[in-house]
Amino acid sequence: MICIRRALNPFVIVGLVLFSGCSSPDQEELQQWMTEQRNTARPKISPLPAPSKFTPQIYDQEGSIEPFSNQKLVQALKRDSNQSTANAALIAPELTRRKEPLEATPLDAVAMVGSLTKAGRPVALVRVDNLIYQVRVGNYLGQNYGRITAVTEASVALREIVQDAAGEWIERPATLQLLEGTK
Repeated sequence: MICIRRALNPFVIVGLVLFSGCSSPDQEELQQWMTEQRNTARPKISPLPAPSKFTPQIYDQEGSIEPFSNQKLVQALKRDSNQSTANAALIAPELTRRKEPLEATPLDAVAMVGSLTKAGRPVALVRVDNLIYQVRVGNYLGQNYGRITAVTEASVALREIVQDAAGEWIERPATLQLLEGTK
């Protein structure tokens, strides 16, 4: 094994000399180009502007209410309570009265199937869960405090009280139309 290593050493040395001889001029040229590029390529950095000096402003609203004072909060609460009082006047009677049986059913599950006249007053026949009920003006229907305002041969008109997107109670009209061809 020692003889093989000594025999390979001259071949390795000759190969390295040839390899280094071939790459030497190209590498010098490459090094020269890199040096030129480093010297010519200068980054252009603009200087940062000087920071502006902070000058505090004087509060010149002395006659008005300060935005974070208790007085401002009291005014806002009074304004909100006036609005809620108006809303409460609309919903308060509905919350204190006794509920009628048909108020437990959503209005879309109620169907008008007929009408008749009893003692000179119009009466609507409505179906809920395959049971027929008689309703008159003044009765309540549906889950939105729907009070019947008119009964005709073809429809039942209601006034519902619902909350709008802002959370305020408003009145809205609703109607039930007579279903044709019901058995």
